[in-house]
Amino acid sequence: MDALIYAAMSGADRALQAQQVHANNLANLQTPGFRADLELATSRKVPGYGYDARYMNQLQANAVNTRAGTQVETGRELDVAVQGEGYFAVAYGDGEAYTRQGAFVLSENGTLTLNGRAVLGDGGPIVLPPGSQMSIGADGTISVLAEGQTVMQPTDRLKLVNPAAGELSKNSAGLLVLRNGASLGADPAVQVRGGHLEGSNVSAVEEMVSTMNLSRDFEFQMKLFKSADEMAANGNRLLRE
Repeated sequence: MDALIYAAMSGADRALQAQQVHANNLANLQTPGFRADLELATSRKVPGYGYDARYMNQLQANAVNTRAGTQVETGRELDVAVQGEGYFAVAYGDGEAYTRQGAFVLSENGTLTLNGRAVLGDGGPIVLPPGSQMSIGADGTISVLAEGQTVMQPTDRLKLVNPAAGELSKNSAGLLVLRNGASLGADPAVQVRGGHLEGSNVSAVEEMVSTMNLSRDFEFQMKLFKSADEMAANGNRLLRE
């Protein structure tokens, strides 16, 4: 009975943790550029002598759904959306991280930022000169119409990357990083679209269906636990008699 109780309780715990993953996805349904988390569950042996036949679930919510979200036209000069596969690069700690969110903002000193983090270009953080107008080309080139000029001049280019499938995981800040902690080189094949933003790739229908299935899984695990408890009680009663 003991092994069955371990399986039932770990299964119920996995269902509850998976519910949290899907709840977080639903909470970010309207967050631009958000990538939905995927639940990954593996089994592991219970450590310790005498527990060889006992296994528990271990949930790892570090897989990311890379499906593209819907793009919306904003007309704003510093709004950019990646076309197809690829990511923007932003400064994170001593390295860099990646995102599909492209609602960039200029700081007071001209640094291009995203949620307070510097956006990276060919040579590091992008710093733009004062100008009355700017545009971002399909290859990520940023052109600025400087004061006193009549022609827009290329100033820098967004660092656009395209990692292989499964290379990225999500960190505590909600940004994507390489699993090995390294940095990616720029991929000139990645294209962007100025004046647009990509929405979240979360599907409300898929998340609700997953949530309902997990609720049924939890109920089933609780029934198993109750059955194991009843069998253990019956066995103890037989021993006493």
